[in-house]
Amino acid sequence: MTRALNKLSAQGVKSLEAGKHSDGGGLWIFKNDGGGGKWVLRVHVHGRRREMGLGAYPRVSLREARMEAEKWRRVSQQGKDPIKQRQAAQRDAERNMHLLSDIAHDAFESRKAELKGDGKAGRWFSPLELHILPKLGKLPVSEIDQRDIRDTLAPIWHDKAETARKAMNRLGICIKHAAALGLDVDIQATEKAKALLGKQRHKAVHVPALNWRDVPAFYQSMNEGTVTELALRLLIVTAVRSAPLRFLHLDQIEGDVWTIPAEAMKGRKDATSDFRVPLSSEALAVIEQAKPFARDGFLFAGVRRGVISDATMSKYMDRRDMAERPHGFRSSFRDWVAEATNTPRDVAETCLGHVSGGAVELAYRRTDYLEQRRALMEWWARCLTLQDIAAVAMFGASK
Repeated sequence: MTRALNKLSAQGVKSLEAGKHSDGGGLWIFKNDGGGGKWVLRVHVHGRRREMGLGAYPRVSLREARMEAEKWRRVSQQGKDPIKQRQAAQRDAERNMHLLSDIAHDAFESRKAELKGDGKAGRWFSPLELHILPKLGKLPVSEIDQRDIRDTLAPIWHDKAETARKAMNRLGICIKHAAALGLDVDIQATEKAKALLGKQRHKAVHVPALNWRDVPAFYQSMNEGTVTELALRLLIVTAVRSAPLRFLHLDQIEGDVWTIPAEAMKGRKDATSDFRVPLSSEALAVIEQAKPFARDGFLFAGVRRGVISDATMSKYMDRRDMAERPHGFRSSFRDWVAEATNTPRDVAETCLGHVSGGAVELAYRRTDYLEQRRALMEWWARCLTLQDIAAVAMFGASK
């Protein structure tokens, strides 16, 4: 039986003339005039002959061709089509060879519509790009396990806890995306990695904020009328975030209302909802003072191009030896509302652009409390400028 199967020899194959030559057991070599050829296995499955290519000669040797032939003969003896079985195996291999970097970009593309500004700022993708892809990006996603993830994030797990948390979260989304594509991945890999890494020691550090009682003195000390001072004054008097303020365009203002586009609002659940900011008389006065510096419609233009940078106002406070940050004035405002007024929580949170409540509650609550906020922001402005006796007493400025 062995001789019947192995009719050819390695040396003999080399000297074969062009044509078809049998090695037995359905294994053939089709030689061509140049000395090369291809291996073919002929088998019968369900009464039908099938011809299966096993590779080119001499790249595939006689010995290798016999091993492949034996493997696929066993498949055909089980009543399975070896060609279809091999195709299925190839599809599985190709499906599971997707690299993490490819999956990450595909996951990002599919989520752009959910992200502010279609994710152009790069905040969603940057944790992956900086901390995951340099080490794991070239690995097939099906091969990534909890040990790989642990080793990748261990250096920053405690020292840069929030960054590591975001990177882990994004990676988990990528793995779930791969699973949705039909890839064979461990969907629990990130949770297992967290167990290996342990609880994070890092404690959240709040943005330093000026006590609300000290804000009026600081506000009034900014009297040089520079672009930076005017931007800080408007930031304080409106309690908005720095990004929409820096990109404030004059056509966003109509009367005493500034409408911030939805895509510029951080954390808004309804991406189609713009945010209206009531402008107090003091805010309108600051805007008028800033208009001569406007360029291309932007109220707070940069020195050479674009708008002022995110660090401009922070550096101003550094120069004044202040540890507090511009974003902290939102906390100052919120503390003032809580301690010095009886404003309903929903109104106070809306002033800050926060969205609170469940999906059902939000579906029924359509108001943005514009009139209530207008009165509150006017009161805040009068306190900042100490325009009435009550404000003077409240802030201890009677000295």
